[in-house]
Amino acid sequence: MAAQLRIASPSFLDDPRLRRLLTVLNGGGEEARVVGGAVRNHLMHVPVHEVDIATTATPEVVIARAKASELKCVPTGIDHGTVTIVVDHVPYEVTTLREDVETDGRRAKVAFGRDFDADAMRRDFTINALSTRADGEIFDPAGGFADIERRHVRFIGDADVRIREDYLRILRFFRFHAAYGVGEPDAGALQAIGANRDGLDSLSRERVRAELLKLLEARAASDVVELMSGLGLLVRILGGVAMPMRLAQLMAIEHAREEKPDAVLRLAALAVLTREDAERLRPRLRLSNDGYTRLVQAADARAKLHARAVPPPFGELRTFLFLQGRRAACDATALAHAESGMAPDHAGWRSAARFLADTPEPRMPFGGADIVRRGVAPGKAVGEVLKILQAAWIRAGFPDAPHELARLIGEALATYDERRNA
Repeated sequence: MAAQLRIASPSFLDDPRLRRLLTVLNGGGEEARVVGGAVRNHLMHVPVHEVDIATTATPEVVIARAKASELKCVPTGIDHGTVTIVVDHVPYEVTTLREDVETDGRRAKVAFGRDFDADAMRRDFTINALSTRADGEIFDPAGGFADIERRHVRFIGDADVRIREDYLRILRFFRFHAAYGVGEPDAGALQAIGANRDGLDSLSRERVRAELLKLLEARAASDVVELMSGLGLLVRILGGVAMPMRLAQLMAIEHAREEKPDAVLRLAALAVLTREDAERLRPRLRLSNDGYTRLVQAADARAKLHARAVPPPFGELRTFLFLQGRRAACDATALAHAESGMAPDHAGWRSAARFLADTPEPRMPFGGADIVRRGVAPGKAVGEVLKILQAAWIRAGFPDAPHELARLIGEALATYDERRNA
């Protein structure tokens, strides 16, 4: 029987949209509760971003009740008992209580149930097994409240059994410890993880990538990935050497600048020095095209700033901004700062970052048509003149006055003719 906690009612229960949905789902022999992360975050005084609901009702009953109340209903995970109900533009996942029938370390076959305690005990960690009714009564069948009080992440029951049910729980353990844990990680969990780390190889790369990026956004990500590295887990995931200290320095820089965590930039700090590193990570983590491109561009741009203790002057930074683009220039500057050995709040690096973020990106004020109008035949020659012209335009400080541009075009054409006739 779950322990019942008499504490302040969760504030998220005051939301009229949630109250309406719970009213629709409760009654007629059925019960619905808010479960998991929302309750955990309330008890930890952490912002609640999503509210998930568990119910004794089958998906068919949930859908019927939602439609009868004129609520939008989407069967987002109907095979696993999950229906998304939208109340005044806010989506809520509603999942029928479940019991595991069979697991293979990647996915579980489940049967619908009606026991909240049994459903809670099939979850991963004690801090995720709490639930609350609409009246604010909180239920704790796994001892999660005590673990929340001491900020301790612990598997429910036998850690080895929990991990073998789904090997992704190895990464989830480290993510939750990085986000919520204080002090040493649970010794029993670490022992079970060491015994089951080969199971990571059976997971889909997409699931690993998603969990790793969430981990990298966490408060203590650098400490946790250093621990993972020591356990031999990171090389298995990344396929190469990781740099936890570089990640730690980048996170300190983010904190000093009051910037939000950037998971992809943190991945670059942890695992990318060169373009080849990004190319290796692309298949290992099934990176999106945008994520892969960002890592490649950051690595290429970073090479231009390598081994600098202080950033270039603003004139060079403007050229850097033009040649690399804003995102790559900002990423590379943050990585170069992290490698520089300078303080996270170093004034020079901070000014450089602000300059790159705020300065308008220079745009070439001429193109191939301008060269053709000056008598150059379309083709390879136009590109060669443009290359000469771009270099001259950069050296001149990115002018935009018409007479200056005309002068630069004339000089570029003359230079091209000299080289062709040499």
